[in-house]
Amino acid sequence: MRQVSGTELIPAPVERVFDFLADPANLPAWQAGIVEARVLTPAPTGIGSKARVVRDVAGQRITVELRVTAYEPPSVLALSSAYSGIGVEARLELAPDEAGTRLVFGMTIKAQNLFMAPVEGIVAGAAEKDVAQSLARLRQQFAAPG
Repeated sequence: MRQVSGTELIPAPVERVFDFLADPANLPAWQAGIVEARVLTPAPTGIGSKARVVRDVAGQRITVELRVTAYEPPSVLALSSAYSGIGVEARLELAPDEAGTRLVFGMTIKAQNLFMAPVEGIVAGAAEKDVAQSLARLRQQFAAPG
């Protein structure tokens, strides 16, 4: 199992940031590598909600189903997915800050079988870059006027 994480200060109130993150349709706007997202379950978002996302991984498009595994507005949101023997749990923890919202974005990557264990580190390396890019994109999303 490998873990990666990053922290960013988002210039917006915690409730506004949480609402944006909790809508799976917004994933392409902030999460690096996601080019398409489609909500599969009716609103409102909650534990068990699902979305199908298309991710660009090294020039290849893969489709993954995400499931909400933790939903505690406005402070915690977690999503899980699996693809080709690798499971990923993404966790977003939000806290109010005088300048907006302090966001910690962490990912746990785990091989689901012995054969995928060597790939775990490669996926974690890519996830580390994705976390940093995603946090920067999210900050920019809220820094823009409007």
